Amino acid sequence: MSSATINFEDYLALTQLYADYAIAVDSGNWDLWPEFFIDDCIYRLQPRENFERGFPLATLAFTSKGMLKDRVYGIQETLFHDPYYQRHVVGSPAIRKAEAGRFECEANYAVFRTKLSDASTVFNTGRYIDVVVRTDAGLKFASRQCIYDSEMIPNSIIYPI
Repeated sequence: MSSATINFEDYLALTQLYADYAIAVDSGNWDLWPEFFIDDCIYRLQPRENFERGFPLATLAFTSKGMLKDRVYGIQETLFHDPYYQRHVVGSPAIRKAEAGRFECEANYAVFRTKLSDASTVFNTGRYIDVVVRTDAGLKFASRQCIYDSEMIPNSIIYPI
C-alpha cells in the first residue's frame, strides 16, 4: 500500500491527534472522547473478518457525534461492570491519501486492560482506518474504524477503543 506525501506540520498535527486521542480515552474523562470527532462522524468497532469480507456487521457502530455522547452517558450513568483501566499503545499514523484538509490514515493499536485486582492483559488489538479533516478547531476524525484482529472479544467492550 502506498503512502501519500504531506508536509511536516500536517504530519506532526496528525501524530499529536493520535496521541491525544489515546491519552483521552485512557484518562477516564469520557466527555473528551466525542470532541475528537466532527458532528457528522462515523465510529465503528468491527472484527477483521467482517471488514475484509465486506460484511456490515459491527460490534459498535455510531453515525454522529450525538451518538458518541449517548455512549458516554451510558458509560457514566447506566452501564454496570467491573471497573478497569485501559491503556492504548498506538503506532505512528501511515498517511494513505492526502488532499486539501483531508487525510486518510491508518495505524496499528493495542489496548491493555487492568482490572483493579488483576494483572494487565491484552484486551484488544487491531488497526485504525481513519479519515481526518481540518476544522476551525483543528484536526478531527470524520471517520474512525477500529478493525480488531480477533473474533474472540471479552464479554463486553464498555470504553472506546
